[in-house]
Amino acid sequence: MAVTVPFLAGLAKLLSGATVRWIDCQPDTCQRVYFANHTSHLDALVLWASLPRDLQPLTRPVAAKDYWDRGPIRRHLAKSFNVMLIDRTKVKVHQSPVEMMIREMGDRYSLIVFPEGGRNSGEEVGEFKSGLYYLGKKRPDLELVPVHMENLNRVLPRGEVLPVPLLSCISIGAPIWLEAGESKAEFLHRARDAVCRLRDV
Repeated sequence: MAVTVPFLAGLAKLLSGATVRWIDCQPDTCQRVYFANHTSHLDALVLWASLPRDLQPLTRPVAAKDYWDRGPIRRHLAKSFNVMLIDRTKVKVHQSPVEMMIREMGDRYSLIVFPEGGRNSGEEVGEFKSGLYYLGKKRPDLELVPVHMENLNRVLPRGEVLPVPLLSCISIGAPIWLEAGESKAEFLHRARDAVCRLRDV
């Protein structure tokens, strides 16, 4: 693991003041997809850094290539944290982001994904896109673990470069799975609700 990784992970946790709550869920080395609300470019780093150390090398954040491939510093960070970069300009039927995620994770890695597809204001969790549904459908063995991240949008507000130290909270909830006969719309609504409910626990 690159020298910069533990330093940056520690810095991210320090700046975010992140406390982690495991609610009806425990850290595990089994393959999982951690799916969270998305309000800041720090989200993936802070969530990754909040996992126990033995899980970090087994967990890959998924992020947009057009952002993290822009400039040597971002490219270095993406490589250091083993980020799985998705090229949103080259999405095809036989080269979909879901197919890439399944191929790259193999039987080893867990993933961190943000089903809203982009950052929001932080006030409300946006509607989920279909990727999480297809991950659950193609890999029914995966534990799909909801995560709610609170206050990260204030630590690194949209359009800002330097983070502002604040307290934030990461709540990790009980795994869910795609149920037999459950439609895409029903599942995505249930998954989004699982994230939202963590906010009030």
